[in-house]
Amino acid sequence: MVDITASMVKQLRERTDLGMMECKKALIETDGDMDAAESLLRIKSGAKAGKAASRVAAEGVITCYIDSVSSVGALIEVNCETDFVAKNDDFLVFAKNLAELVAKNNPADVEALLNASINGVNVEEHRKTLVMKLGENINIRRFIRFQGGHKLASYLHGSRIGVMVEFDGDEQLGKDIAMHVAASKPVCVSPNEVPSNLIAREREIYTAQAAESGKSPEIAARMVDGRISKYLAEVTLLGQPFVKNPDMTVEKLLASKTAKVYRFAMYTVGEGIEKKASDFAAEVAAQAGQAG
Repeated sequence: MVDITASMVKQLRERTDLGMMECKKALIETDGDMDAAESLLRIKSGAKAGKAASRVAAEGVITCYIDSVSSVGALIEVNCETDFVAKNDDFLVFAKNLAELVAKNNPADVEALLNASINGVNVEEHRKTLVMKLGENINIRRFIRFQGGHKLASYLHGSRIGVMVEFDGDEQLGKDIAMHVAASKPVCVSPNEVPSNLIAREREIYTAQAAESGKSPEIAARMVDGRISKYLAEVTLLGQPFVKNPDMTVEKLLASKTAKVYRFAMYTVGEGIEKKASDFAAEVAAQAGQAG
């Protein structure tokens, strides 16, 4: 049997907002499988999909570059170890130059980007110089490039969230849609783009909940279909209420302006990166003991 630790219980609580004992029991029942425990709790409690499962755990910046003439753009995440370095001017300039380099040179991956040059200086050598100067590890984590022949718009929420949207329509609409994506975090543009595994998981949970309701199979099936439709509206850009006017969906907003969104990308600094938790008091006590 897997040892259920306090940190596992804490993580499940953050995913579900449910009580400590409920989370511990679910982890015990699922032998420590975090995803299975979350599904079990949702079936039993009727809870919605868990809160953002990926915790922002690394520092750094999201930045972007758009060449409106050629309709080419790039969104990039560059990581460091502390918020202090993330605000450093040299670090910020490095990240901005990388975004422009991605847009203009179209590197195949991070390794290809590291082998490219900025003003005649190899990117990897530039990175190493910054590491030595700033005293922290610096990594280029990921990037995405846009070149589809349509307009591009971006939105940066500080330097921690970045969005790029490929669309047809007026400039302000593009900016508004990018801001909406940052605020409402859709999974994709339309229902037919939602990954089948996500739909299957939701259907499984809703089916189990409907079965426990005691309704007839026919009514239960309609309940599940209705909840799937609601789920698809919640996670797709077109189905969401527009952040600036919740009485109108994004789909209706686009139709009213004869506009279209083709795709978007959103990056959040440190998304999905596990950061080792430190016990400051314990570290101080340990250092004091060593000093003694």
